[in-house]
Amino acid sequence: MTYRRGAIPALAGGVLLTALLWWAGASAYALHLPGATGVLGSPATAELERWLLPWSYDPPATVQLGTEGAGGLGDAAGANSVRYLALYTTALQIRFGAVFAFFVPGALLLVRRLPPIRGRMSATLLAVWAWGLVAGTLAVTVSAPWLIASGGRGSFRFLPRLSGVISSGRPVLVVTALVAAVVTVLVARVTAKGAGPLPQQAVPARAARLAATAGTAVIAFSLVVLSYLPVAATLQRMSPDAGLLAEPGDLLRQWLLLGAWSGPVGTPLGAWLLSRAADVLLLAVVWWALRRLPGLLTRATVPAMAAGAVCATVLGLLARQLLRMVTMTGESQGWGVLHLFAEIGDGVPAALTWGLVAGVAAAVTLRVARGRAETADAATSVQGPDQS
Repeated sequence: MTYRRGAIPALAGGVLLTALLWWAGASAYALHLPGATGVLGSPATAELERWLLPWSYDPPATVQLGTEGAGGLGDAAGANSVRYLALYTTALQIRFGAVFAFFVPGALLLVRRLPPIRGRMSATLLAVWAWGLVAGTLAVTVSAPWLIASGGRGSFRFLPRLSGVISSGRPVLVVTALVAAVVTVLVARVTAKGAGPLPQQAVPARAARLAATAGTAVIAFSLVVLSYLPVAATLQRMSPDAGLLAEPGDLLRQWLLLGAWSGPVGTPLGAWLLSRAADVLLLAVVWWALRRLPGLLTRATVPAMAAGAVCATVLGLLARQLLRMVTMTGESQGWGVLHLFAEIGDGVPAALTWGLVAGVAAAVTLRVARGRAETADAATSVQGPDQS
């Protein structure tokens, strides 16, 4: 698929994703209406407001009043409040612009290398959906400094507050990214008609398995080694005295850890094994996706493998979280249905970090294994006539 054909669905999906997030943020105001609490209930209203607030131009009361800034009086306090509101508005403008800017290149790469034809429809849909979550997370990240500064104390515990901002707005992203992915894939299917036969390289099964194993080993390092609570606690306690960059522990956990687990001490063995089953599911999804990916791509380049590995890791996280939601019984009683979805979309920054490394490792392993297989085949074909 040419860039022109691939750009049309990528742009359509980017516009739709940005518009849906803007609409979701604008809908947060409806939760403040008098009848909202009566219809939805106080816990559900508070949970929905927490989901929508990161995408809403209606800032919290602390930003509206400038109470976190310099406590001036009269005209000075009003001027400070206007400045903080301007910073908040700028943060949201950067956020929505960044969603579009991050989604389009990734969707274009995926649609070109993984066009939704010849049995690739579901694979393309899942990959673009996962990339929508990544684009939204990156948009929240790049706009976070302006949002923190709008509170009036941007230099106080900057990195822990940055970590908190990055982890917000996830459930809304999961839904809106899915809708945008469906539209992107449908448009891509239309634009791909008449494009002619697409190139596809034959991938030896052994090389694909080795590549998938190498990539999954990278993901397992974060999920099994770094996410073990004693190791994770060591990362959490890192607190160098570096001024604005002090206390990076929360941010390191955000970008390096795909989970959190400990031994079955004080926990029933059955519950511990059930929790570990979710981790096994994550690794199984990643391995299966990386195993299939080289054969689905029109060309298994390093960027395509890296993007595919990121999407595979995000999908593995979603599968893990859905399994945990299904197995949660007594923990969610009294909180309502929305509380079950509080964890959905968590871990995308770490999936981006380790997915990129896993994709590069898988691409290098695939190239080396394929080269060895071709060398062995060439040697066998040369020796064949001599032996006869």
